[in-house]
Formats: sequence, structure tokens, C-alpha cells
Amino acid sequence: MIKTFQICTKTVMDTTDPDITFDENGICHYYHQYHNQIKQIVTPSASKEESRKQLIAKIKRDGQGNDYDCVIGISGGVDSSYLAYHLKVKEGLRPLAVHLDGGWNSELAVKNIENLLKKLDIDLYTHVIDWEEMKDLQVAFFKSGVANQDIPQDHAIVALLFKVAKENNIKYILSGHNLATEFVLPAAWGYNALDSKHLKSIHGKFGHVKLHTYPFISMWDYYFISPFLRRIKIVKFLNYIDYDKKEAMKILEKDLGWTYYGGKHYESRFTKFFQSYFLTTRFGYDKRKAHLSSLILSDQMTREEALRELEKPLYTENELKEDKEFIRKKLDLSAVQFEYVLQLPVKTYRDYPSNNSLFILLKTSYNVFLKMKSLLNSKKKVNFS
Repeated sequence: MIKTFQICTKTVMDTTDPDITFDENGICHYYHQYHNQIKQIVTPSASKEESRKQLIAKIKRDGQGNDYDCVIGISGGVDSSYLAYHLKVKEGLRPLAVHLDGGWNSELAVKNIENLLKKLDIDLYTHVIDWEEMKDLQVAFFKSGVANQDIPQDHAIVALLFKVAKENNIKYILSGHNLATEFVLPAAWGYNALDSKHLKSIHGKFGHVKLHTYPFISMWDYYFISPFLRRIKIVKFLNYIDYDKKEAMKILEKDLGWTYYGGKHYESRFTKFFQSYFLTTRFGYDKRKAHLSSLILSDQMTREEALRELEKPLYTENELKEDKEFIRKKLDLSAVQFEYVLQLPVKTYRDYPSNNSLFILLKTSYNVFLKMKSLLNSKKKVNFS
């Protein structure tokens, strides 16, 4: 049954998300989820301020005797850059910045990272994935036809953060992911990057190069071994502050010489091509709708502003030609080969082995534990979740 096109009357999400639902007023379920479950988290409040102060104090106590209090991922983008700034300047923490070089950094992202960390006096740990491995993995994902072509990069950075935290006996990974700008994320538009079985199954079917330098993490490690046995905690720190993306960009540009790169996650040339061309032409998914809807929900943008933003082309003709050629050459594919893999039948994660059932079980169990812990902490007037 073909679903009639409909767009939310409050956000800019529409029926290109096959799981979207609307009420009798044409308001989508994301709007109701946000206001029913999330708004108290991203709205400034005395309790949130107190939770932040207690969290920072605990991180500092647990970091005594170590060179660093926490690990942070750094990509050169807005969220990770502002996180580094806030933790060092506003909170007085001693973060170790971790960067994954998967071969796709834009020159602007590299410059942003260098300027930022030099001015903030933050140490940097960089892991470079062997390009033959990364290239083989990226081509394998193109051949698979699945929607989330960013899994190779996303999985590796999570694995690397936990690896560095473990090796340096650091108990906190502070993340730039946040509800204010990333609340809307349709599950149908991609698949869980944590699923190493899924990643390995695609590479095993279409790849040829052994992955020696590529970092992996299992779901068991992420949800239980690291948090419970190694006591490594991942915290979405920007949820603890009144995070405003435009204000963050102004501060970064003024104080640290940071430069905007044109779109969410566009610090990676591959991600820009994947989100702005591959997803839209192959699946009809425009991720700007999710990003802009999140900003609408957190009162950082009006719906009218978002609709005007969506009218802008994702690529100019020349930019697309340049990026397409760059991706093709970097992957060592001929023009014919590249066009072939870009026109293979579309697939979903269900077409390949995965640990999705295990993921649902682990995530459910983990969330139950967090709710119980939050309830206990609230009775003590403390909340570190």
C-alpha cells in the first residue's frame, strides 16, 4: 500500500520516514515524543544545573592521579568542537581528544581540529586506519546497497573511544551527541553502527582485505563489559547544558578561529556525499529534515526557516561533480564501476546477518538499569545518568 505524502504541521518530518505517524491535527509522533519525554531534559533548570555540577565534581575526583579526566571524540564539527571548548574553559577538565582518521577528513576539518586543540592546550590521540582496509570496507558497503553507508566510520570511532579509555584507565567518555540538535533520528533511515556482526557480514560478503588496523567493539562490550566491569561511562554531556548550536558556532568562530563547513557532519567528505547524494537519490531520505526538525523542537529554528532551508539544493552541479569524482578516485574505482555500485538494488540490514535481536535485548536491559539507577539517585537528589 502506497502511503500518501504528508508533512508534519509542527516539524518538517514527512512520510519519507515510513514509520512516521500523525495525530488528527497532522502533528507527527516526534513532536509528541519530544514534549512528553524529553523537553525537561533540554530545558534549563536548577535540577539540571545541579546534576551537571555533581557530574563534573565526580569526573574530577575519579580522574585524580591520571593525566586526563575524560576522553572526547573530536571531528572538527560543531558539537565535538564546542564540547572540547566547554569542558576545558568552562569546567576546567583535562580531556584527552581522540580522532579517527578514516581517510575522509576535509581540509577544513583538519584545520579546525589543529586550531582548536592548540588554543585550548588539549592533547590529541589520532588513530589512522590503513587506507587499503578502509577503502575495501567502504566499497563493500556500497556494493551491499544498505542505507547507512557511514557505519564503517561510526563504528570505528566508538570502538576507538572505548579502547583509548581502557588503555589510559579513564572512566568517562564525554560525547557531543545531544538531544537538542539530534533528537529526531528515524530508525528506518539507517541501521545501528554498533552491530559488528552486521559490519563483518557485509565485509565478508563483498570485501577482500583483512581488517588489521580497523577497531571493533561488540555490543556486549559496549553495553555490559565496559560500563559494568571496566566502569567506563559514556555521557552525552551537552544534554547537561543549555546547548544552542548558533551560539556555539559564534563562540568557536570568535574565540578559536573555527570555520563552519556547510552542513551537519559535513566535516567528512564521504559523509557529505553519502547524506547529500547517496541517501537522497537511492532511498529518498533527506537527513536535513531530521536535523532541522530537532532544531525546531528545541526552539533553535522556526518551521518556516527550516522549510526555506530545505528549498536550497543539497549540491550545486559543480560541487556534486567534484565530490563524486573525489570519492570515485579515492576508492580506486573506474567511472563505470562507480556508477554500477551506485545503481545496485537497494537493501536493508535485514538482507544481511546481524545482531539486531540481541541489540534490542541489550538496549532494553540497559535502559531498564538506567531507569532504576536514576530512580535511586533521584531519591538521593543526585542524578548522573
